[in-house]
Amino acid sequence: MRVIEIREFGGPEVLVPVEVADPIPGAGEVVVAVEVADTLWLETMVRRGNGGAAFPVRPPYRPGVGVAGTVAAVGPGADPQWTARRVVARSGPTGGYVERAVVPAEGLVTVPDDVSLRDAAAVLHDGVTALALADIVKPVAGDRVLVTAAGGGLGAILVQIAHAAGATVVAAARGAAKLERLRRLGADVVVDYSTPGWTDQVRDATGGLDVVLDGAGGEYGRAAFDLVTAGGRFSAHGTPAGGFAVADPDVARARGITATGIDAVQLSPERFRGYLARALDEVANGRITPLVGQTFPLERAADAHAAIENRTAVGKTLLLV
Repeated sequence: MRVIEIREFGGPEVLVPVEVADPIPGAGEVVVAVEVADTLWLETMVRRGNGGAAFPVRPPYRPGVGVAGTVAAVGPGADPQWTARRVVARSGPTGGYVERAVVPAEGLVTVPDDVSLRDAAAVLHDGVTALALADIVKPVAGDRVLVTAAGGGLGAILVQIAHAAGATVVAAARGAAKLERLRRLGADVVVDYSTPGWTDQVRDATGGLDVVLDGAGGEYGRAAFDLVTAGGRFSAHGTPAGGFAVADPDVARARGITATGIDAVQLSPERFRGYLARALDEVANGRITPLVGQTFPLERAADAHAAIENRTAVGKTLLLV
């Protein structure tokens, strides 16, 4: 089978397709014939060797964080009824950029008949994280909500959740193409935060914010924190712009702002599967529409990473196997 391997840290070019033997499932495992593989911005950071203590990956390794496909084989001790089911699951050390992925049977979630495998892969991580963040921050009708990095897969789902809650939603992203898509997904105000004075535009449009869902981090997130009014909520869960925008605890305390970080959405396997089932149900019932902006065949995984890193990707980027 074909897999993508990384034999040294570096740019997208280190993602190399190779041929290996088909895997055999062990005890409690299944083999998934992969149709769609998930990608995350985090993977580009790890690939460059910047995973740090949180992601101590060392090459050679196979990248990939999750897959959607059909169960092709079942190992000893796994329920044989999984065979031929459409499933979605996080992938382990054997990687997700593969034609056939070995995953624990206990990690599988069935994909509803009216949800495509592409959409299932798109919400595998972003849908889970978005629903978990919404449960923590709890946007409600009348809230003024800013979503940064709104043009990514996670941000686009957060825009929809906040809109459905009755909030006034401000979506901040780069470029007219992303902003137009976000307006169609329910954003009331769109702002290009690569332009000077973007925070003034947000303040003029809202008078201040009740909620910030910061998926960008860096200077963008720190600037967004200053827009939160007394008693508001601030979630710093993204790093693409240069590290988490951790709120100053003294300032947050003085203004009565509830500030949370990425640790708030570190979920147990059981909670993760519960949120994933919820995300799939939201898609099935039309309440969430994943924004899949581009797909690449497996052998072009390097192009997928390049699109994510150079900010040309709109919404979710997926690999089709």
